Amino acid sequence: MEVFCEFCQYKITIPEGKIPPGKSARVTCPQCKEKIVVNAPAETPPAAMEEDVFEDFFSFTEDEELGESEDQKPFDFVEEEGKTALLCESDPEILAQISQVLEVLEYNITVPKSSRDALKKMRYHGYDIVIVNEIFDTQDPDINGVLIYLERLNMEERRNLFVTLLSSRFRTMDQMAAFQKSVNIVVNLNNIQDFDKILRRSLADHDLFYRIFRECLPH
Repeated sequence: MEVFCEFCQYKITIPEGKIPPGKSARVTCPQCKEKIVVNAPAETPPAAMEEDVFEDFFSFTEDEELGESEDQKPFDFVEEEGKTALLCESDPEILAQISQVLEVLEYNITVPKSSRDALKKMRYHGYDIVIVNEIFDTQDPDINGVLIYLERLNMEERRNLFVTLLSSRFRTMDQMAAFQKSVNIVVNLNNIQDFDKILRRSLADHDLFYRIFRECLPH
């Protein structure tokens, strides 16, 4: 269910079933922090499998306010300047290799412990790059909570993110796979040694494309 904040018009996506049919709940807007009341429809259609998996990351009771309390908000990352990267990878060796590349490129790196942790961080922090292994915190690469969240971002938010998918299924720079997965690039794990060159080239192409795009926007 999608609702808009009455104060700032920010679009908020609430997983189906989080508010029981015919009930209401208070929601804290992630952008302006104001509270709004959301009324659920009388009947809620059954959710698809990926919806159920996504919902599992945000468990709220019937009368509980949707959104974390102040002491639960993930404000452990406090850098206000510089480039930021969210690295969703569990393999220590791959994590070390990619972290080294990002550090050379002067990115401040956040490494979430789980998909739930990653989603919380993305709700309260803006990242320049998100790198996610397709099997991060899941056994099914087609039901990845982080990727599902990124697919649902509105276009303006998504446009400001550079998303890299680490995969053992797709070949590196497979544009069709990248399109299907709603990511910017795919890097096969067999090519992780070349991650530096792949990322630098892709970021340069991305920056050039959106620089021209922004120049064409009406002011």
